[in-house]
Formats: sequence, structure tokens, C-alpha cells
Amino acid sequence: MKTIPYALPLIEDEEIKEVIDTIHSNWLSKGPKTVEFENQIKQYVNADYGIALNSCTAGLHIAQLAAGIGPGDEVITTPYTFVASANTIIHTGATPVFVDIDPVTMNIDPNLIEAKITDKTKGIIPVHFAGYPCDMDPIMEIAKKHNLVVIEDAAHAIYTQYKGRMIGSIGDFTCFSFYATKNLVTGEGGLVTTHSEEMSDKLRIMSLHGMSKNAWNRYADKGSWYYEVEYPGYKYNMTDIQAAFGLVQLSKLEKMQQTREQYAKMYNEVLSTVDGITLPYSDDVNRHAWHLYVIRLDEEKFTIDRAEFIEKLKEMGVGTSVHFIPVPMQPYYKRLGYNAEDYPNALKAFNGAISLPLYPRMTIEEVQYAANAVVELAKKYKK
Repeated sequence: MKTIPYALPLIEDEEIKEVIDTIHSNWLSKGPKTVEFENQIKQYVNADYGIALNSCTAGLHIAQLAAGIGPGDEVITTPYTFVASANTIIHTGATPVFVDIDPVTMNIDPNLIEAKITDKTKGIIPVHFAGYPCDMDPIMEIAKKHNLVVIEDAAHAIYTQYKGRMIGSIGDFTCFSFYATKNLVTGEGGLVTTHSEEMSDKLRIMSLHGMSKNAWNRYADKGSWYYEVEYPGYKYNMTDIQAAFGLVQLSKLEKMQQTREQYAKMYNEVLSTVDGITLPYSDDVNRHAWHLYVIRLDEEKFTIDRAEFIEKLKEMGVGTSVHFIPVPMQPYYKRLGYNAEDYPNALKAFNGAISLPLYPRMTIEEVQYAANAVVELAKKYKK
């Protein structure tokens, strides 16, 4: 039986060679490759500054700290995201305030944000779910009106455009992920972009033990042994090994995205006529990164539920996942008093969501097989 894993990174000889060359260079931690990666990413997304880190989560954390968010503050975000978006708010000592999603795009609904703003609100963390951008214009307008910082969670959105503007160039901060399953891979890794030199300096200091911003090169020929600690910072820096991998991936990103777009179109063509299945939203105004391909099952139209549908796909050799379990459903957040039923659109989206495999390493035949498997099951178990 054919088996299609849910996700696999595309690693080729170029990545391996670049990593080996970097190891031979003796720069194993942050060094010139990391700086080059920062420069190339910031240019790619039209930002003024880029700070490479060990994860997107690290970026979300220190972006909030750099913006002055802390105990007693509130930060608005979506309940329909991976827990890191909310956890980092907790890490600062602030309180997450969830705003329900738009049932079509599955992104935070801007129309519901202002009702959740209080005198404690200090920021908004919109999450570009699956690679489709949040509606940033009204979010930025609300933020300006209420003097709030906007920190975009762009873990899915390195290629995404909003009305012709690159994600990474809009909010006060934008945090990207280069985890092993993402569109651009460094294994583990992340990067924050900003237009503010002051914030960039703060992020660099916070990301490396709180040492003065150029301390990373103190072991280089022209570096200095002397350093000063300006803040009790964190060990959040990216390494040159990761950056070397990422530089090769960035050179291939447009090509890899073309493949993702091709495969998403193939899924759409096969699944668009299947009753009881809602396809991921996309349009001609914004550019979708297609990090995820999430269908939503209307369980009322089938004799099996979502969990059984996933198991049947697994039996047919198709790996899947679910994005995401709403944050308020998690035990920790339940203990804090959050209730998933307060966010009905997020809860409904979760109850039917199935993420199908979508990545450049797939073949056309595998995409066709996965799509046809969904069609076969939908027909077999239709009420």
C-alpha cells in the first residue's frame, strides 16, 4: 500500500554541501552566515531589520518584551492557533484575550477586536493561519486608534502577501518560523522583522543574554573580548549551521512555492465538487503561502465523524493532521478559566478540520492519490 507522510522537508545536495562548508568554516554558532540570512530575509519581505532566532516562539516572546508588554497587560490574539502564540503572552506576565475567527478565512475577525479592548490592552497578535493573511488594514487602524503594538505571528507566512505587500513589512514586528515542516526550513529557527532601529537593537540584545548588540562576534579576528550586559536576556540566537541551510532554502523558495500552489490547485479541482467538504479560502487579492491545506468536514453529512475519517485516510496510506486544537481547549487554559464554547467559530472549524499533506517533496501522483482518497471516503460514507 502507498504511504504518504503528512509532511517531509525538501533537503537536497545543495543544503548538505552548504552545511558541511559552514562546519569547515568553524563558525558553528551565530556568525557571518546568520548575518547574511538576516539581510536576505529582510530584503525578501521588504523590512528594514531582521533578527534571526532559534524559533518563532522566541521571536513572539522578545517582541512583546521589547514593546514593553508585561504583568498586568492584556494582549489580543486568536484562539485558533498553536499554543505558542498564547504561551508567549503568558511568559511576559500578561494575559491572553482571545477574539473569535472569521468562519471563512479562519483568521482573527477584525470586526470583533474592539469589543475586547480595555485600558489594559497593549497589543494584538494576529496569526496568518495556513499562509493566508489576516485582514491587516483594519487591524492596523484599530491598533493606531488605541495605541497598540501589532506583532504578527507569521509562522505560516514567509511567502504571503496582503494586498500586494509582503507579510513582514506591515506590523510593528513580524515573527517567522523555519521549523522542519515550514515552507522554508532551517530545522529549528525563526526570525523577527521590524522597521524600527530601536526595536531591532533591543531584540538583538534580548536574544543573546542581554549582551551589547555586537557581542556575537567577540571571537572573530576583529572582535573584542569586552562585552556589557544591558538586560537579563535569553539564549535565543540562530546558528550559522541553521542559517546556511536557510540561505539555500531561500534561494529555492519561489520554486517550492510554485509547487505548493500547483498542488493546492490540484486539490481544489478534485475536491471542489464534494458535498460536505469546505475547501481552504483563497482569493486573487492576497497571495496564499499554502503552508497548510485544511479541509473542513461537515460531520452531519457523513455516517462517520472527523476522527474516523482521519483513521480511514490513514488506512489508505494518507497521513494527515489537525490544525489547530483551539487554545482554550487545552487543560492549562481551562484552569485559567477560558472556555472554548465562547469562540464558536473556532470550535466549529476545529471540529471539522483535516490537514491534508502538502509539500514540495510530494509527487503529482501522491497529490492525486490523496485527493482521490478523500473523494472515495466522502462517497462511501455520505448519508
